[in-house]
Amino acid sequence: MKKLSLCTLVLAGVALSVAANAAGHDSCDAKCLSTIGDEYRAAYLAHDSSKAPFAAHVRYTENMAEMPFPDGSWDVVTQEVGPALTFTDPATGGIGIYTAIMMRDVPAFLAIRLKVRHGHITQVEHLLSTKRLVSGPPTPFGNVHTLVHDPEMARLLTPAEKRPRAQLVRIADGYYDTLARNDGTLHTRFSPRCHRIENGLETAADGCATRFKLGYFRFNERVRREPVLVDEARGLVMFRGFIDHKGNVIDYTLTDGKKMTSPFQEPQTWSFIETFKVANGEVGPVEADFIGSPYYQSSPWIVKH
Repeated sequence: MKKLSLCTLVLAGVALSVAANAAGHDSCDAKCLSTIGDEYRAAYLAHDSSKAPFAAHVRYTENMAEMPFPDGSWDVVTQEVGPALTFTDPATGGIGIYTAIMMRDVPAFLAIRLKVRHGHITQVEHLLSTKRLVSGPPTPFGNVHTLVHDPEMARLLTPAEKRPRAQLVRIADGYYDTLARNDGTLHTRFSPRCHRIENGLETAADGCATRFKLGYFRFNERVRREPVLVDEARGLVMFRGFIDHKGNVIDYTLTDGKKMTSPFQEPQTWSFIETFKVANGEVGPVEADFIGSPYYQSSPWIVKH
């Protein structure tokens, strides 16, 4: 898909979300949504949906599979290790959460998206990363007991740092334009403080732009994605999506002349829920949960691009 078409789709999706919310106006502000997010986590841990304000019908997915609510990890979660990072999108009734849990002896990093209408949770989306789901080819997987969210993610922006909603989405989306078929060209601006936590582990301690400028990710054929939540007060943009590898880029050369061999030698896809901090028009810290999926996996929430 061409960049212009993709940007048009991204911005149209945000506009439609806002319009849909306006049609069914809800008075639940950021504080109200944060409270509901806390209630959701409590209900999840207690295996008791009565502890949170769920609508009569809840649409629920876990790892891109739609299922009855509650099911999946709702039945087996035993502990929240935390800490939880919660942010909100009052314009659309969205809640985003990153946390860490245990399912008996199995650790997992959990990304959650909730949709609230008229004070009730109508949508629940989980992306649950365990070692079993990141095993081939391996992606980073940290220690749930030492998870630390960058404090910058939760910080409220100053007026000077803020940008309009559509611009926040466009700046964050440029990260994926840079990532797909990465050739060393940057399609957005990165903060010098930008780094990235994936599945609880630091993956870009030397800065987000460093390996992009080298063309390190040349093997990424395409990134299918959609923005699902924008916390304008904090400058956070959450995406769901997929990174596809065709397995046909094997040997390649970085912009500094170093020879590389791709770890992806067969068709493979990563599924992700990823959130970007955007301040002063630059992409700052990034936090994401990733799992391996069947090649060209799609989500029940979106139309495949």
